[in-house]
Amino acid sequence: MTWPRVKLKTLLTQPVQNGYSPICPDAPNGKWILALGALNGSGFDATQVKPAPIGDNRVDNFLLQTGDFLVSRSNTLNKVGRAAVFKGQIDNCAYPDLMMRFRVDESSINPEFLDMYLRSSEAVRHFQRAASGTSETMVKINKRAVENLLVPQPPFAEQAAIADLLSTWDVAIEKTERLIAAKERQKKCLMQQLLTGHQRLNGFKKPWSEFPLGELFQERSERASDHLPLLSITSGEGIIHRNEDRKDTSNEDKSNYLRICPGDIGYNTMRMWQGVSALSSLEGIVSPAYTICTPKKESDGEFMAYLFKLPRVINLFYRYSQGLTSDTWNLKYKHFRKIKVVVPEIEEQKAIANILKVCDEQIDLLKKQVEGYRRQKRGLMQKLLTGQWRVKARREQPA
Repeated sequence: MTWPRVKLKTLLTQPVQNGYSPICPDAPNGKWILALGALNGSGFDATQVKPAPIGDNRVDNFLLQTGDFLVSRSNTLNKVGRAAVFKGQIDNCAYPDLMMRFRVDESSINPEFLDMYLRSSEAVRHFQRAASGTSETMVKINKRAVENLLVPQPPFAEQAAIADLLSTWDVAIEKTERLIAAKERQKKCLMQQLLTGHQRLNGFKKPWSEFPLGELFQERSERASDHLPLLSITSGEGIIHRNEDRKDTSNEDKSNYLRICPGDIGYNTMRMWQGVSALSSLEGIVSPAYTICTPKKESDGEFMAYLFKLPRVINLFYRYSQGLTSDTWNLKYKHFRKIKVVVPEIEEQKAIANILKVCDEQIDLLKKQVEGYRRQKRGLMQKLLTGQWRVKARREQPA
C-alpha cells in the first residue's frame, strides 16, 4: 500500500521564517546564536554556537523553543537543506539568517518521524533540486521549497514505531561517539605525560637529553619524481592520496614536487605552527609548500610525529616561524633545525610510540564502528521512510 503524501505547509502551525544574524562578540553573555555547522547532516550539534551581542533586543524574536524545526537555507550544494528538530539542548539560543524555522501540528505528524524524514535521501534530493545559485560553493533554497516538500503520512502509530526503531541507531551512535571522545581525552593525557617525561615507563631510567632538531632529522629535498602518486598532508587524516582530498591536479606541473617516503615526516611550511604535520606510510610526491624530514638513527619517526602534536612543541614551531603576519608565517628547514627538544633514548621513544599507537588503533576501530552504524541507519531510513519495509513493533538496539 502506498502512503499518502501531503505538502509540508499543510502540517505547519507557524510559517517558515528566516533567522537573524547579528555581529557576534567574542565573550559569552548568556545568549547564543547557532552557527551553520549546528545542522551537520546527522542531527543537531549543540557545540556549534556563538555568543549573541549584548543589548540587541532583536535576538529575542528568534529564540528557539523545544519542537522548532531548523533547515539550512544557504550552504554548499551537498549541505543546503540540512535539517534537525531543536530539543532544548541550549538555553537562550537564537538561529541565524542562513537557517529557516518552522513548527508542526503534532496531532498531524510525529515530530520524530518528520525529523528522520527531513534527513532522508528523498528530502535531501528535493532540497538540492530546489537550490539555486551561481556556484556550488553557495546555493540557496527559499520558503516555498520547504513548504512544498511532500511528506509521507503512514498511520500515526507506524510513524512512532519507525521513529522509535531508527532512534535505537542514534543511541548506538551517540554512545560510541562518547566513547571515542573519552578515548581521545585519555590519549591526550597520555601524550602530555609520556612525551614530556613526567611519567616514565618501567625499565627506562636514563635521563632525557636535549637536541636541536637538526641532529635528529635531515631534510629530504629530492625532486624529479613525478611518476610517483601525488599526496597531501592533512591535519586530521595524516598523509593521504591527493584524490582523496577532492582536488583536481591533472594539469599541475609536478617537476618541482618533493619526494616523501615511508617513515618520513612531512609538514606544511606555512601551517606547522598550527600542527599540520604527519608521519608518512606512503611513497609519493607532495607540493613544494611542504618540508620533508627524514629521522636519523637517534630518533624514532613515530615518536617524533606524536611529539610534534604536543602543544608545547607546536608553540616552539610558532616561535621559530618567520613572516610579518600569520598569513605569511613559514617554518623553513633552516629554522626548524634550530629548535631544541628533550627526548629519551631511542628504545624508550619506540615504547612510548607503541602505547600511543594502541590508543589510535582503538579510536580508529570505534570510528569505523560508528560509520557502520550510520550506514545501517541510512539503509533502514531508505526502506522505512518510503514504505518499502513496514514496521509495527520496536526492534532490538544494535549491539
